[in-house]
Amino acid sequence: MRALIFLSILFISGTSNVQAQSDYRVLPSDFNADKSQQIMRSYLRKQVHASLDTRLKELEAALNSEKALAAYQQKRREILQESLGKLPERTPLNPQSMGIIQQPGFTIEKILYESQHGFHVTANLYRPTGTGPFPAILHPVGHSENGKAYESYQRANRLLVQHGFIVLCFDPIGQGERKQILDEAGSPRHRGSHEHQELGPAPILLGRSLGTYMLWDGVRGIDYLCSRPDVDASRIGCTGNSGGGNLTSYLMTFDDRILAAAPGCFMTTNRFKNESPGPGDAEQNLFGQIGAGFDHPDYILTRAPKPTLILAATKDFVPIEGTWDAYRQAKRVYTQLGFPERVDLIEANEKHGFSQRLREGAVRFFARWLQGRQLEVTETDESPVLTDKELQVTPQGQVLKLQGERNLFDLFTDYEQQLAANRPPLTRKLVRQVTGIRSLKDLPTPEVKLLESKKKSNAPQRLVITPEPGISLPALYWGGGNESPVLIAPTSGMNSSVKTAEQLNAQGHPVLIVEVRDTGETKTRTWRFPGADYYIAHMLGRCWLGMQAEDLLVSARWLQSQNKDKPVKLQTKGELGPAALHAAALEPGLISQLQLEDSLNSWRDLLTSQDAFHHLPLAVQNVLTFYDLPDLKKLSD
Repeated sequence: MRALIFLSILFISGTSNVQAQSDYRVLPSDFNADKSQQIMRSYLRKQVHASLDTRLKELEAALNSEKALAAYQQKRREILQESLGKLPERTPLNPQSMGIIQQPGFTIEKILYESQHGFHVTANLYRPTGTGPFPAILHPVGHSENGKAYESYQRANRLLVQHGFIVLCFDPIGQGERKQILDEAGSPRHRGSHEHQELGPAPILLGRSLGTYMLWDGVRGIDYLCSRPDVDASRIGCTGNSGGGNLTSYLMTFDDRILAAAPGCFMTTNRFKNESPGPGDAEQNLFGQIGAGFDHPDYILTRAPKPTLILAATKDFVPIEGTWDAYRQAKRVYTQLGFPERVDLIEANEKHGFSQRLREGAVRFFARWLQGRQLEVTETDESPVLTDKELQVTPQGQVLKLQGERNLFDLFTDYEQQLAANRPPLTRKLVRQVTGIRSLKDLPTPEVKLLESKKKSNAPQRLVITPEPGISLPALYWGGGNESPVLIAPTSGMNSSVKTAEQLNAQGHPVLIVEVRDTGETKTRTWRFPGADYYIAHMLGRCWLGMQAEDLLVSARWLQSQNKDKPVKLQTKGELGPAALHAAALEPGLISQLQLEDSLNSWRDLLTSQDAFHHLPLAVQNVLTFYDLPDLKKLSD
C-alpha cells in the first residue's frame, strides 16, 4: 500500500517570470445570478421533488387499507426516531418551585426541573383554582427572545388556564432564561434564535440534532406534569407557535401521552417550504427525513386518528398553500380511519404568530377533546401581561448562573466521550458508509469540456468538469512537464491560486486548479442564511463533505489520466481541508501527497466552539460515533 504523506503547509520554492493572471473565469458571468436557480439549489431540488413524489405514491397506496396505512405510519415513526438519534437517558427531574404568583382565578408557579443531570429547564406553570385533577397542556414556545414571557404566549396560557387547564410553558434552549452562550459580562451573546444556529453543528456530529435536545426538554416536561397529583395524566395536550409549532409536531408524533395537539404556524410541506422561506433553524432540519420519505404532514398522519388541529395564518411566511396540502392529506387519512372530525384547520387572516383567533380556536379544540365540552371562547382579558422579571424563575435570570449548572457544550463533550470509548476499528469501508463517498470504481467518468484552445503558450486551458448531471466544476489546466501532477482546490476562487500554479508548472508539474461545488464561481449566494443548501442536503441524507470529496477524486483521477497515471499531489486550505483529507485517505493510490493549510484539526473542537455555525458544511452526521479527523491518518483497508 502506498504511504500517504501529510503536510500541514507545503512551501513552494523557486520563482517564475510568468505574471499571474487575476481575471480568469470559466463559467458565464451570470452563472448563479438567479438565487432560485443556483447550482446547488437546483441540483438538490430535483432530488427533493423525487423523494417527495415517491412518498406521495406510497401514501396513495397506503390509503387502500387500514393495514397498509398502519405500515405507513410505523415506517414514519421509525424514520423520525432514526433522524433524532439516540435520546438521552431519563434522569431524576429534581423539580423545584421557585415562587408563586397569585392571579385572579389562577396561579403561576415558577418551576425549575432538570431534563438531564444538571441541565435545568425554566418554566411557568399556570394552574386553575380548585383541587383537580385537571387536563394539562404542554406549551413549547416559538423563537422569542424572552421565551415563555412573550406576550402572545402569556395570553394563550391565560386563556387556557381560565378554561380549566393546567399549562406548563417552558423556555427552549437558547431563549429566555436558557441562553447557552454568554459574553464576559454574563449577558447573552446572541439575540433571537441565532444561538440555535451556533449550537446546530455539534449534535449532527454526535448522530443527533439540536431538535433532539429540545424534544427531550418537552418529554421531561410531560414527565413533570404527569408526576403532579393535580394533573390527569390521561388528558395531556400540546400546543405551540412557530418554533413551538415545530416542537409540538415532534412531541405529538413521538410521545404517545399527548392525546390532542395543535401545532401553530409551522405545518406545511417541504416542497413549498424549501423554496420559501427555506430551511428553518438547526433544530428543524432532521437528517435524512426527506430522503427517507418523511414530510411535514407525516407529523399528523403518524399520530392519526388522535385529535389534531392545524393553526395557520394567511399572511404567514410559512407557505399557506403547503398548509392546505398537508391538511388535505391528513383529512384523507383520518377519513380512511373513520374519524374525519378529529383533524381540523383554522386559518386566521393574520401574519405569523399566536394571534387571538388562533388562541381562541386552540382553547375550543382542547375543551372538546380533553374536557368533553363544546365552548364558545372569546378572549376578553385585556389586562397587561406580566414582565420578564416577574415571570423569571432563576435568581439572576439565566440558568448558567446557577451554581454547578451544566451547559449544552458539557452535554456534547460528555456524550462524545461515551462514543469514543466504544468506537469500532476504523476501515475505509466504514468511512465510506458514514460519509457516502464512493470508491473510484463506482464514481462515474466525468464529462470534461475544453472551452477554448490556449491563446498563449503559458496560458492555462479553461475546462468545465461535470462529475454528475447538474454539477459543473470550473477548472484551469496547465499541461506539460514530467514531475508529479498537482491538483489545487482553492476555497476562495481559482485566481487566488494562479500564481502558485504557474510556479509549479514552471518547475515541471502539470497543474489543475478546480473549484469543487459551492466554491469559487459556483459558491452559493446566500438566499435564506449561509448553509441553507447544506440543510436541504442534510434532510435528503446527503453528506456535503462527501460530495466535495468526490469532486476532488473525480478531478484527481482525470488529472492522473492525462499524465501517464502518475499519482497526484493535492493542495487545499481552510474549509476544504476535511474533504481533501477524506479523499486522500480513501484513495492513497491516486493521491500520494496532501498539503493542508489552516484546516480544521478535529471535529471534537466544534463540540465546544461558540462560533461553530460557519463550519456547518463540515458536519457529518453521526461521524464521532466512529472516528475523528486525526484517525484518518491511520486508516486500514
